[in-house]
Amino acid sequence: MNISILSGKGGTGKTTISTNLSVLLSETHEKVQYLDFDVEEPNGFIFLKPTIGSEKKVFKKVPKIDENLCNNCGECSRLCKFNALSITPNNTTVFEKLCHDCGLCYIACPVQAISEISREIGKIDSGKSETNPNLSVSRGVLKIGEPSGVPVISELKKCLDDKSLNILDAPPGSSCSVLHTVEDSDYSILVTEPTKFGLHDLKIAVEVLRYLKIPFGVLINKSDEFDSIIENYCKAEKIDILGKIPFSRNIANKYSKGDILIHADAEFTENLQNIASELEKRLIL
Repeated sequence: MNISILSGKGGTGKTTISTNLSVLLSETHEKVQYLDFDVEEPNGFIFLKPTIGSEKKVFKKVPKIDENLCNNCGECSRLCKFNALSITPNNTTVFEKLCHDCGLCYIACPVQAISEISREIGKIDSGKSETNPNLSVSRGVLKIGEPSGVPVISELKKCLDDKSLNILDAPPGSSCSVLHTVEDSDYSILVTEPTKFGLHDLKIAVEVLRYLKIPFGVLINKSDEFDSIIENYCKAEKIDILGKIPFSRNIANKYSKGDILIHADAEFTENLQNIASELEKRLIL
């Protein structure tokens, strides 16, 4: 089963919830897997501190032009929808970072002047939690400067285990990376905060999940006296609120040190246990 955890914006506490929920569920379930799909800035391992057992490089194909064969007909450039090829009077230029690895230029070239070469764009790290033998962890890491994390996300999805309870820590926002991460989810948790910015981006995330027809519930993090801004919206839209995590300086202090909060903060633990119970009711975990 795949449970994705996402947020309309960064900074709502998505990774805090993802990592701690993974630890909590691993105490009562035989196989739990945490996967960090926030490939541009994967920081779940900071809290889980796993032993990394394997590292797999991720590549994508890009075109290579044989100038001795190329006749500058421009067919490859004309067909490329991503403007990754440019024809000049003297040569054909490839913009590797714009290439989406579709292979169309390779097929379309009438003189077979285009071949495909591999270019490294990131990696997949996998390992085990040192303190929770039932918890496996994996993350995707996109190389700095790469424009799209989708190929790394696609490779990371191969780590999903059908026999495991998989917690997917999705990227923030509502980009292609988010859609590609959550599209196979059985359920999603939307982590938000009681602010106007939080509400604005929550609405976008709700649209995404409704478009994908994925069932979901909302978790209010950093809960305070302004919760009604989220509660009123959820009531009007008939969205379940799974629970709340109160705003707490103690939680912030532990988080800033990279600590797991389960069993380290009593109030946080109780609230997350209640949220996990709500999940179990809905999903029969």
